[in-house]
Amino acid sequence: MTDAADTERHNAKMAKKKAARDKIMATKTDKKGLVIVHTGKGKGKSSAAFGMIFRCIAHDMKCAVVQFIKGGMSTGERDLILAKFGDICEFHTMGEGFTWETQDKDRDIEMAQAAWSKAKDLIRDPSHKMVLLDEINIAMRYDYIDVNEVVAFLRDEKPEMTHVVLTGRNAKDELIELADLVTEMELVKHPFRAGIKAQIGVEY
Repeated sequence: MTDAADTERHNAKMAKKKAARDKIMATKTDKKGLVIVHTGKGKGKSSAAFGMIFRCIAHDMKCAVVQFIKGGMSTGERDLILAKFGDICEFHTMGEGFTWETQDKDRDIEMAQAAWSKAKDLIRDPSHKMVLLDEINIAMRYDYIDVNEVVAFLRDEKPEMTHVVLTGRNAKDELIELADLVTEMELVKHPFRAGIKAQIGVEY
């Protein structure tokens, strides 16, 4: 087959694909605020969620972040948002570290409940186009927050056009059933298993 014939065949194939795609896209007319879940054992759940937060910032859309587990450790995304974008993105670090670090279950529950209260206030405000609840799945996994309460709130009280992103391993089935978009990060290989610690610019 000549190069010209190959190009012609390719162009015809792509035109057919485009026509089929355009037909599908023409049926997608609805817009709504999504409930988005990032879960799984693989790395990248919070990183992907912050990517969406930065998209909102770039589009001048008001947004907010509540961190449920991560404590006072400096992270690149938090430092950048607080330094440059605090006028458009509220940032609340409500946790004090992972449970095995605090070793105070009552305090962990108290902090998780305070973070959930703050999250509800932010979500109820319709000016927030996206609210990220970072590591809330872990708080629900340990029953520091009742998943049924979270599901009921998102179903009944979330403003229609507000996106809510929930991250963390072991997302509860009830949340997955409610969500519009669920992504499970699969662990294939991780440097931690080879003795390499978390590194700036990659993990934080």
